[in-house]
Amino acid sequence: MMIQFTLKCTNDHQFDSWFQSGSAFDKLLAAGMVTCSVCGSPEVSKAMMAPRVSKAEKGEEGPKAPKLSAPASPAEQALAELKKYVEKNSDYVGTNFATEARAIHSGDAPQRPIWGETRGDEAKKLVEDGVPIAPLPFTPTRKSN
Repeated sequence: MMIQFTLKCTNDHQFDSWFQSGSAFDKLLAAGMVTCSVCGSPEVSKAMMAPRVSKAEKGEEGPKAPKLSAPASPAEQALAELKKYVEKNSDYVGTNFATEARAIHSGDAPQRPIWGETRGDEAKKLVEDGVPIAPLPFTPTRKSN
């Protein structure tokens, strides 16, 4: 089970984040691992939140699992638009990213925009070899071609 907190930073940016528990949030905050999703400030605190209370009457279903909300901040909206653009305008090559990027760079595969997944050491080697790549700030929604 996860818990969602509405957080805010000292620059008054407000954003939501999920944690394993309240104590997990406290530990991550104390370790400096919780930062503002808009400006990156490490000075973050819980914002005032209204509890989500659901009352099930006899014969009714209990509380439903929380649904992910639409992007709230301008930064979240921009990331959602970027993800939508990348998915629409490039080929997802999955875990074959490093091989495919290298083949495109060397001319062994047709030039086209691609995106996918690779290990950190593979990405570092691509950069060292002059293959133009950039990390994407989101995870793929699909895992196959």
